[in-house]
Amino acid sequence: MNQKGGVGKTTTAVNVAAGLALAERPTLLVDLDPQGNATTGLGVQKTGLYPTVYHVLLGGEPAEKAIRETALTHLRLLPSDIDLVGAEIELVGLEQRERRLKLALESPAKAYDWVIIDCPPSLGLLTINALVAADRVLVPLQCEFYALEGLTYLLKTVKLVRERLNPGLEIEGIVLTMFDGRTSLALQIRDEVHRYFPGQIFDTVIPRNVRLTEAPSYGRPVMLHDLKSSGSLAYLELTREVLTHE
Repeated sequence: MNQKGGVGKTTTAVNVAAGLALAERPTLLVDLDPQGNATTGLGVQKTGLYPTVYHVLLGGEPAEKAIRETALTHLRLLPSDIDLVGAEIELVGLEQRERRLKLALESPAKAYDWVIIDCPPSLGLLTINALVAADRVLVPLQCEFYALEGLTYLLKTVKLVRERLNPGLEIEGIVLTMFDGRTSLALQIRDEVHRYFPGQIFDTVIPRNVRLTEAPSYGRPVMLHDLKSSGSLAYLELTREVLTHE
């Protein structure tokens, strides 16, 4: 999660999920963003899609019915589409509004080693649902000027959810994305993040990489688009780090 848009959340969710699947860990990717980019990024067409995560959260459909296969044997997808835009408002008046995703995933999650949730770029009820359902939070952080300002607010939100709704919630770590080591600003941001959040930063840094931006248009994780690209190698390395935290 990260309430800022364009920081590499979906790219990270899709490619870590793909990395786990390539390591033969049964993995479910939940697309909780109304833009549905993780859905198209795994080659699932959104036109006429039913049921989706929207119908699971608000229409009483079982998650098992909505889960789709992907190009990877060990990776499944709970898709999203534009219907989810209304979910923030519709959830407000419902009972257990913060726990609907957790309750919906309890049964299907037993079939998977890993469930990855791609959050929307906001701290509304959809993201709160993700935080209540999750064990850990992975924060993609773009190496740019306003990154640290938003990060402090995000960590406060995680702390509040831990205190009030999900006592077991932990920070998995912060991963630096879209990193360009040729710029002094990127190096400066990296050093500041390490200074403010020691021990919470993944060693792997995700570089700016053309193959990473191309892959979604082909409906594939970057590993299936260009396995030898720097983006692919970085996400495989990040997956290895995530697995060591098991």
